[in-house]
Amino acid sequence: MNKLRPYQSDLVEQLRAAWREGFKAPCIVLPCGGGKSCILAEIARRTTANGKRVLFLVHRRELVEQIIKTFVSWGVDMRFCEVMMVQTAARLILRESPTQQSEAELRRAGRGKSNLKSEKILPPKLIMTDENHHSPAASYKKIYEKFPQTLRVGVTATPTRLNGSGLADVNDKLIIGVSAKWLIKNNCLAPYDYYAPDVADLTGLKTKRGEYVTSDIEKAMIKKAVFGDVIAYYKRLAAGRKSICYCASIKHSMAMAEEFSAAGISAAHIDGETPAEERARIISRFRSGEIRILCNVDLISEGFDVPDCECAILLRPTQSLTLYIQQSMRCMRYREGKRAVIIDHVGNYARFGLPDDDREWSLEGKPKKRREQQENIKAKMCPECFLTFSPPETGEIICPHCGYIFPQKERREIEQTTGELHKIEGFKIRYDRPEDCNTYKELLEYAKRHNYKAGWAYHMAVERGIFIDRA
Repeated sequence: MNKLRPYQSDLVEQLRAAWREGFKAPCIVLPCGGGKSCILAEIARRTTANGKRVLFLVHRRELVEQIIKTFVSWGVDMRFCEVMMVQTAARLILRESPTQQSEAELRRAGRGKSNLKSEKILPPKLIMTDENHHSPAASYKKIYEKFPQTLRVGVTATPTRLNGSGLADVNDKLIIGVSAKWLIKNNCLAPYDYYAPDVADLTGLKTKRGEYVTSDIEKAMIKKAVFGDVIAYYKRLAAGRKSICYCASIKHSMAMAEEFSAAGISAAHIDGETPAEERARIISRFRSGEIRILCNVDLISEGFDVPDCECAILLRPTQSLTLYIQQSMRCMRYREGKRAVIIDHVGNYARFGLPDDDREWSLEGKPKKRREQQENIKAKMCPECFLTFSPPETGEIICPHCGYIFPQKERREIEQTTGELHKIEGFKIRYDRPEDCNTYKELLEYAKRHNYKAGWAYHMAVERGIFIDRA
């Protein structure tokens, strides 16, 4: 019989207490690999055991079968549980005739065990939302508004939107679980080594709605020199390990699979249009070790459970913390003796810190950065072996991989300048707004790029309380 871990049971009890206190739509926050699906399965099991209906919303077709499989194994009474794509549910609520695809989705969701026989959603007693950071979308809100009195619960690792705003318009309480550091310490997530070689310059990339434009990413990434570096670093840092390679586009992903294969490393590409049977065969070959590199864009990120993965290769620059966390931590599923490897070729860590950095979450969204918060986001890259790690608060800085001792001068710069640790020599970070700059040096660089006088950088630094290092 399945059983929750103590920290998971605690979150369930916190949720029940929140409902008793009058909260209607709490959101549970737990790092990737923390067992969010198990928590939801237990909540659904208790609800359906009392003959109460549950509506479970997912944002991808591929996740329907996965969730149903988990729920069935957990003992959820599927006669009272409907698992469906949010788009399908929204169409039904709008009383539109379902498409053939929608009907197929409903049949899959029911598995012959659901009593969903009409083109209507029976009023649920509980609405559950997977990957809850998507819930501010209009399709989710239509469903929530249809059942305003229904209790809700969502789960996510990152309760924030791409623009940094929070979830206050769809949730009324955050229930914060244990940290990624705690999960690693307690053998619930695998420890990791983080490498960030200097292979890309994102300075000229454009953004649209807060994310990098795919066509521009392709121009920056599809270069033979980059491919060569990626493969060389894989051979050097993760040779033979089963790895998921996150690419900038389908074209880029297909090209990467070809490059790995040409180098004698078994690789395959999958995307959302890959036929289900073919995709299943590829993933099965990946699990067995026949395929070592699985190339994709964003498919193997949210919701996909690939515990066999030992390495994540990041070739897709992003401004989304959610995407970064989902992708970088995909290789950190726990296995005894396992140590994951993350190879970040595009400097995503420079924007967000390391995957297990402590983060403060709020319903109102990303708080304005305070100097002390910035100082807590620490990352250092070893010039000898390229391992990127969090340095100690005090004392000598020594690379835990190769033993390289950082010079004293460099240590003083770390202590005195907030945000400086995010800069990697030879890698250029793009600053779209003055608010993206965390150090005086970065403000000077911003001023230079925008033809501002140095005095502007000084004034902005003073105004924001940033330490001014004139060295």
